[in-house]
Amino acid sequence: MDSFITIRFKRKTAKRFQEFSKKNFKTHTETMEAILDFFFYNEISPKEKLGPTGRTIEANLKKRMNAIIAIIRAIEKGQTLPTVAMLSSLFEQTEPVEKKLILEKNRNEAMGQVRYREKDSVINNTRK
Repeated sequence: MDSFITIRFKRKTAKRFQEFSKKNFKTHTETMEAILDFFFYNEISPKEKLGPTGRTIEANLKKRMNAIIAIIRAIEKGQTLPTVAMLSSLFEQTEPVEKKLILEKNRNEAMGQVRYREKDSVINNTRK
């Protein structure tokens, strides 16, 4: 059997270690060996940050997804919907409205109209 040695920790830190040890390992010795092996084999320091956590990655992805959705909606409003409307109007079976040229005159309409008319009172006064 190996001999034990005492190490002095603050009470708060010792309690945290005991709770962690009870949840994950059988003894405190196994817990400490696992912790030391983890840092040794992965060649990292406990003072280093490992990078973004799952929550921060998720938050960043949500922001990017919202930005992509906004871009797609803007494209639909500004480009896709007007283009679809133009294409559908092109394929509708309507007859084009014939417009007369500005210089073209219809002689039948011009000949049938009277330009000036006399008043009835003038005509009535001359008859009397």
